Amino acid sequence: MKRYIIYIGTALLGLTACSDFLEVDSPSSFTDADVVETLEEANRLLNAAYTKLASNSTYGNAYFTTFNLNSDVEFTTSTNETQSASRDEYKLFDCASDASSLLSTWNAAYATIESANNFVGAAQQSELFAARDSSMLQLVGEAKCIRAMNYLDLVIMFGDIPFSLTRAYDAESLVMPMGDRDEILATLIDDLIDTADDMQFAADLSAGVERCSKEFCWALIARIALYRGGYSLRHNGSTTDVGTMQRPSDYLDYYQIARDYSEKVIASGTHSLSKDFYQVFIDECSYIVTNTDDPIFEIPFTQNVSGNVGYVHGPRGLDSSGGGTEGVNQWGTASGSVRLNAFYRFTFNEQDARRETVGYWHYDYDGTPVLLNTYNNYCNKWSKFWDANHTLGYQSAGSTGINFPYMRYADVLLMFAEADNELSNGPTEAARRALKTVRERAFRYATNSGEMVDAYVDNATTKEDFFQLIFDERAWEFAGENLRWKDLIRWNLYNQVVYKTFWRYYGLGSLDYSYDLDGMLNTYPKQIYYKFVSNPGDGSYPNKVLDVLEFFKDEEYDQDCLWKDFSIDYIQNHSDRMPSTTGSDAWSTAQWYNWLDDDLGIAKAECRCSLRGYIYINEQARLIPSTMPEYEPGVDLNSLPPVRYILPIPSDAISRSKGEYKNYYGY
Repeated sequence: MKRYIIYIGTALLGLTACSDFLEVDSPSSFTDADVVETLEEANRLLNAAYTKLASNSTYGNAYFTTFNLNSDVEFTTSTNETQSASRDEYKLFDCASDASSLLSTWNAAYATIESANNFVGAAQQSELFAARDSSMLQLVGEAKCIRAMNYLDLVIMFGDIPFSLTRAYDAESLVMPMGDRDEILATLIDDLIDTADDMQFAADLSAGVERCSKEFCWALIARIALYRGGYSLRHNGSTTDVGTMQRPSDYLDYYQIARDYSEKVIASGTHSLSKDFYQVFIDECSYIVTNTDDPIFEIPFTQNVSGNVGYVHGPRGLDSSGGGTEGVNQWGTASGSVRLNAFYRFTFNEQDARRETVGYWHYDYDGTPVLLNTYNNYCNKWSKFWDANHTLGYQSAGSTGINFPYMRYADVLLMFAEADNELSNGPTEAARRALKTVRERAFRYATNSGEMVDAYVDNATTKEDFFQLIFDERAWEFAGENLRWKDLIRWNLYNQVVYKTFWRYYGLGSLDYSYDLDGMLNTYPKQIYYKFVSNPGDGSYPNKVLDVLEFFKDEEYDQDCLWKDFSIDYIQNHSDRMPSTTGSDAWSTAQWYNWLDDDLGIAKAECRCSLRGYIYINEQARLIPSTMPEYEPGVDLNSLPPVRYILPIPSDAISRSKGEYKNYYGY
């Protein structure tokens, strides 16, 4: 057997020989029989793959922050009129092959894959595997799942990528061969199908949903199949043009696989949506693991070691110079860098429980809530502030150890509903039931649950109408989970959503309602009344100690200044009912969407530049690219150019491949 150096990144973390890679656990240091002679040794080797899975360059941080691309759900702003010096504005679709963060993420993902390959290669040579030992078969299945999820996310981000299921120890080539994305995903599906039946359900595993299980393997097959059957950006053989969105001709075969394997999860009865929606995430922030509810696989992070979930999510929290005052800043700092589109909250029905995970304030150093009045909102699904025991302490920052649910049962239900609708050319009762299950949790305590669950779903009678429900539901369900832009890609709707998002920001920022083709801009509240109040401690806010903001509501007319059309005209016409802005019980006021640049007479840079790699209006009010149509009645959304979401292969990986790898898409 010939050892090879994998010419990806810096030879996987910059090591020049595979004997250095995974120094403690590398099979090259021992025979396969030595490495996996016992299950204890096998677990130790597999733990290396789980450790790498938690890297901040991938699932621990970067996939939530750096590579969580802008859409109608997640949104991060930029004021750069031109490409930044670091050339790493991925969310804006504007980067280069030598951009920062690109190589470290590429290396970390392939390091995890190599670790999984190492395990599978060694384990399959062991006596335990030959004897079909059930515990060993389970471990092999876990490694294959880890490998598959890393390859899937690389394919989504990079398109065609280097691919091998062979560990470096057994390889014959010096360079990992470039793979075609369709073949890669089809191979991964076959590989997981081959191992799934040998795996155990999460409830039967000692670590539960913190390890890959049979139902996770099934669910992962379904997810991969939907991407295999979906659209993606393909190059046309030219290195200079952006490419075109295409889907494979056999896509229905993969929708069938997605339907079948999501149905297996549902039929197993191993998971439910028993917990309230918000409680799922609050429990994760409190380090509570439940093996039979919504989470099917949680990436297991370690406190003070790995994972920035709840540090990049949730409200920002500043440092306290006093440190440790009772009830103030017992949780340490938080960046709150995962942000939601400013208009996202208005898409919800007012009684949808998922709306409560949208955040409107952060915390100053002394625990004072500060109104967030910018261009986006916080994603309050997770936060270190939700841990009532403030386990990490007031000196903590990242490395929260809060698990991330890479796969949830709600996702399985919606994947089934989507695939079944596509295959049946319209909604079946089974598809309706799956969608209703997700919505029943969202409206569990709503007075309008009948209207919002049964009637809402049953009114969609065509394939197109039911797909629209899936389109909306996935937006409401998965905010902050790095799924929205990926869904939009496989549906070939990313360009339309990005385009409409741009004009919504630009139109409202410029006070030019000629771009308001959906008739929504006038419905957004323009004025707000708020004040600081003591935390009620009743669980209405996940943190039961820190002060909160209360927002004024005109009870007589059911007008809520946070949600409804609480305009300046409305305030003037109902001045007798407005709260006092002076005195001991004074309300503070703020104006939403004050986004006009008075000097330029158009929207501020945050509205113009935050999607710059696709569509942009410069300081001279010129639309770039000039071929992009203005948003006006009759505009053909189907003729829009594709979004260049595909990332370039890092230049270092290309140079090390000795000509085997090449960038397309205009890179």
